[in-house]
Amino acid sequence: MEPYLVIGLLACALVLFATEKVSVDVVTLSLLSVLVLTGVLSAEEAFAGFGREVIVMLGSIFVIGAALRETGVLDTLGHLLSRAAGGGTRRLTAGLMCGVGGISAFMNNTTVVAMFLGPVIGVARRMKVPPSRLLMPLAYASILGGTCTLIGTSTNVAVSGALKQAGHGELGMFDMTPVGVMICAAGLLYMMLAGIHLIPERDKSAQAEGAANLREYLSEVVILPGSPLIGQEIFSSDFSVLGFQVIHILRHGVELDLGPHSRFEEGDVVRVAGKVENLIRIKKIEGLDIVEDVSLRESGVDMRGASLAEVVLTPRSSLVGRTLRTSNFRRRSGLSVLALLRGDQSLKDKMADVVLEAGDLLLVQGPYDRLKTYEENSEMVVITEHAWEISARKRGYALLGVFGLVVLASSAGWVPAAAGFLIAALFALLARCITLETAYENIDWRLLILIGGM
Repeated sequence: MEPYLVIGLLACALVLFATEKVSVDVVTLSLLSVLVLTGVLSAEEAFAGFGREVIVMLGSIFVIGAALRETGVLDTLGHLLSRAAGGGTRRLTAGLMCGVGGISAFMNNTTVVAMFLGPVIGVARRMKVPPSRLLMPLAYASILGGTCTLIGTSTNVAVSGALKQAGHGELGMFDMTPVGVMICAAGLLYMMLAGIHLIPERDKSAQAEGAANLREYLSEVVILPGSPLIGQEIFSSDFSVLGFQVIHILRHGVELDLGPHSRFEEGDVVRVAGKVENLIRIKKIEGLDIVEDVSLRESGVDMRGASLAEVVLTPRSSLVGRTLRTSNFRRRSGLSVLALLRGDQSLKDKMADVVLEAGDLLLVQGPYDRLKTYEENSEMVVITEHAWEISARKRGYALLGVFGLVVLASSAGWVPAAAGFLIAALFALLARCITLETAYENIDWRLLILIGGM
């Protein structure tokens, strides 16, 4: 009777895993509970898997990858690799796949893809090619690279643990490298010879037009007391020299009917469309400022050292379908939105009252850790570089060195792999490369429960 029960439970598990109607961790724990209640397994046998070395190793790798990302090391590597692989589309694809595959051999696939996402989109726009032509090879390279080493993917680690538990001995760090490298080479050749031609390509003229309009953000600028613009005629003022298109002017909250001789006054709020570089420059011009910055200063918020980034809203973002005003975004997130862009559409509404959509680009300012939290939660994707603290980046490079030593030591058999990676994870915490809370948030607990229940 017990064999039929186990087969039935496995069939149910496969159906639930395939339909994804129930979380994998809930399915795993439910199966273990049923096996214990029916007497097929004892409690000790059912939960023994959670004490295996593989659980410690995987959890440590998640923490190490998150710490390298938090300190900016992975993003720096991503930008350098994206630029170094520049050239034609074919050359860029080959270089990108080789680099991503190499990094993915030692890091979690999701982390690797996330760190390259922004740089690759930026390179695609500079080269005026559809981002999909590079993002698909990026995704495949991260998967193929994971086949090259023991820690390249959680599947390898789980199989190694199962082999050891069965008494066959665990896999070494590079035991699967020869086969993995051949798989990667075959995948690269296929992508270069056939796959790259199968990826749909959007109309190039539309792509070029979209790229031309990419940086024309909607923002609101205020005329401060003593500004040299006060008294100047709007259509012949110095404002045009700054590279902005004036859309509307609000005076005491009322939109002005602009005539040929209308002049600026103190306190005017000018709704403009302009490039992000010019918006940043406004913050340094006497007598002008971005409305949101003025509001922050009046609220007593210290924005010194804050990060400035362009981000894309994802379909999962809590902002989609809401406005900045109704969502209380600044109060909830600690971030302020300085400007807004939606494709090639011309937005006329007050920025705080625009109903946001997936794909909208925002120029966001605020603490770097808050910005990364929203990115890690898949609410937005950062597509610009950040100026991380030099000290944090140095700690990240130190962690990268420790990680390399651990890989070397574990592959040589000097230390157990689980112990080595745990030491590296502890170093990340003690060196303040990552906070304990962020470390816990970046561990894929569902995956650990699934593997522990195997």
